[in-house]
Amino acid sequence: MKIRRIAGFAASVAVGALVLTACSSTPSSTSSTGSGGKSTGVITDWSSEPQNPLIPTNTSEVGGAKVLENLFAGLEYYDAKGAPKNEVADSITTKDAQTYTIKLKSGWKFTNGEAVTSKSFVDAWNFGATTLPNVPQQLLNSFFQPIEGYSDVTVPDPADSTKFLAPTAKTMSGLVVVDDTTFTVKLAKAESDFPLQLGYSAFYPLPQAAYKDMAAFGENPIGDGPYKFAKKGAWQHNVAIDVVPNADYAGDRVAQNGGVSFKFYATLDAAYNDLLADQLDVLDSIPDSAYGTFQKELGNRAVNTPSAIFQSFTIPQALAHFSGAEGKLRRQAISLAVNRTEITKTIFQGTRTPARDFTSPVIAGWSDSIPGNDVLTFDAAKAKDLWKQADAISPWSGTFTIAYNTDGGHQAWVDAVTNSLKNTLGIAAEGNPVATFGDFRTQLTARTIKGAFRSGWQADYPGLYDFLGPLYGTGAGSNNGVYSNPQVDSLLKEGLAATSIADANKKFDSVQEILFKDLPAIPLWYSNVTAGSSTLVSNVQFGWDSFPLLYKVTKKG
Repeated sequence: MKIRRIAGFAASVAVGALVLTACSSTPSSTSSTGSGGKSTGVITDWSSEPQNPLIPTNTSEVGGAKVLENLFAGLEYYDAKGAPKNEVADSITTKDAQTYTIKLKSGWKFTNGEAVTSKSFVDAWNFGATTLPNVPQQLLNSFFQPIEGYSDVTVPDPADSTKFLAPTAKTMSGLVVVDDTTFTVKLAKAESDFPLQLGYSAFYPLPQAAYKDMAAFGENPIGDGPYKFAKKGAWQHNVAIDVVPNADYAGDRVAQNGGVSFKFYATLDAAYNDLLADQLDVLDSIPDSAYGTFQKELGNRAVNTPSAIFQSFTIPQALAHFSGAEGKLRRQAISLAVNRTEITKTIFQGTRTPARDFTSPVIAGWSDSIPGNDVLTFDAAKAKDLWKQADAISPWSGTFTIAYNTDGGHQAWVDAVTNSLKNTLGIAAEGNPVATFGDFRTQLTARTIKGAFRSGWQADYPGLYDFLGPLYGTGAGSNNGVYSNPQVDSLLKEGLAATSIADANKKFDSVQEILFKDLPAIPLWYSNVTAGSSTLVSNVQFGWDSFPLLYKVTKKG
């Protein structure tokens, strides 16, 4: 999996290589309106201490990513619904979905006055792709793998690698600077959704000043986005990061307030209490303890809508009784035996939305009517009949188990699902608890888990392929169930090679039709954005990725 934004607080959401994501047919942009006025006030926003210095290619968790999104402008940005909009890019064109020509808007500047040019992007991408001796690989390094020459990147002098010097001695051959406002990108193979990725933080530009001392730059980053650090040293570790509007920003995300203070909290409960007391303006993750009360307590300032997190449990292909004709019958029976509506209502108190596919409703091209998705609707009678048909092929024996990490808040839903299987199918079913997420991941990658296991995905970028290829392509990095279907592989390749997203999505929908027959994973639900705002702010909206659109928020001074 391409590592994305790992949540700092994830009571019932998986993190790391099994991060979950999703949504419903409702728009992903939501708003809560307070008593805001003239937009001169400074917004206080809940966050968490960034894991690393604020370097775009080395930031994969929410605390750092949220700050970077406001400090930097990339070739594109994503609007509230996840649609890519040109920002620094004037145009991104291709004839074959393999070679892309990117033209930049002229006059764009970093906050130190340096011009943003083609070289600003090309050097940054080569830096992100470089594996430096004695230095941990950049966390978002894998995003550059599709570019031709990715494996050839080297540093000029290994002895100086700790300085993060750039440009590298050998750069990716697929990146060519034509002039200050034009560069080309050649991929190793066609990828129609490559442009969709270009609003992600891995692809932000960097000023030349960054390469003199990248670690120091990460403490006081120089961006080109709607905000900038309020002053040198604006990052008060474990306390807050303060940013102010960038008066020279030339894009669509112009700040409508006097700045943002990202406040770091040790617990979500403390943040929620501050929200109720108007000591915090924006909170984009309601604590479990308030699931049943926050909508009443916040009224129209509460938000509870689907997000880009898909949750499921995977049944390995090699598991006894779950391959061939018998396996298909049993997988369908299990899916039909899960009452998603009841579980999302009683266990999650309406903060999850029952799944209708393998992707997310916040993604453009999403459909709730993929042929075969009726297996996601609870039907006890049909489930029993299919299980009986499977028993006629080979009688069932043993206990069906679902592995999960106990430090992630998953026990309640696993117990509910296994109880549903016991009651509907009349079989022994139970959870298989693993103490920590680290232990769970170790067992998963070693293929030592003997039964089913919880799984899911959080989007790297707003594209359908991102939910399908990494999980269900033969040999894909996050295909932990070792699923393989030549038809799926072929359709995934055809989708990537398509010259338009619309044509690509048709192929990806066909992939899902096959997945509904094979059910390598059992779709469960999409996680919702559960959020709220104080009475002091207005125009609070949350985007497709659950992040608040802070530049839109207004507050009286």
